Amino acid sequence: MPKIGMEPIRREALVKATIAEIGAAGSLDVTVSQIAKRAGMSSALAHHYFGGKEQIFVAAMRRILADFAAEVRAELATVQMPDRAAAIIRACFAPSCFTPQTISAWMTFYVLAQTNDQALRLWRIYQSRIRSNLTHALRPVARDPQGAANTLSALIDGLYIRAALNNPDTPEIAARHALAVLDSLKEAQS
Repeated sequence: MPKIGMEPIRREALVKATIAEIGAAGSLDVTVSQIAKRAGMSSALAHHYFGGKEQIFVAAMRRILADFAAEVRAELATVQMPDRAAAIIRACFAPSCFTPQTISAWMTFYVLAQTNDQALRLWRIYQSRIRSNLTHALRPVARDPQGAANTLSALIDGLYIRAALNNPDTPEIAARHALAVLDSLKEAQS
């Protein structure tokens, strides 16, 4: 007989194990069996909860995006309008969002989005939200807030790619790079 209330706990364990396994492998080259073993359960149970490897990866990315959204909300709660773009950038490079495991998960997410409709949908939602939030935050300080938001969004992705390629940037260094570009964009457009 199944244990009541265990499903959310086991799903959470599988999501965390997926992020850890992707981080250890640095790619999508992990199996459901490896994920399940790290989570302390059978691969059959992992398949029961998620259906397959791609669904587990999408669930892990949903978790990462939810954690990122929480970081953004926390940063935005501490600032007023002219500093909102900087707050979004700081959230992008918060230590919880810029761990090696999370960076590897982002890279595998980009790869998965090329072939998986659910992952592509999540990626489009993420891109739309970050651009929209940055555009809104940049309206008071930039002549072309949408263009500046697109530049910053591309820079953020690029800093994650650099980190995935073993560039030794810390979250603080990556944030400083992006904040310097933000300052340059504001100066150029004011």
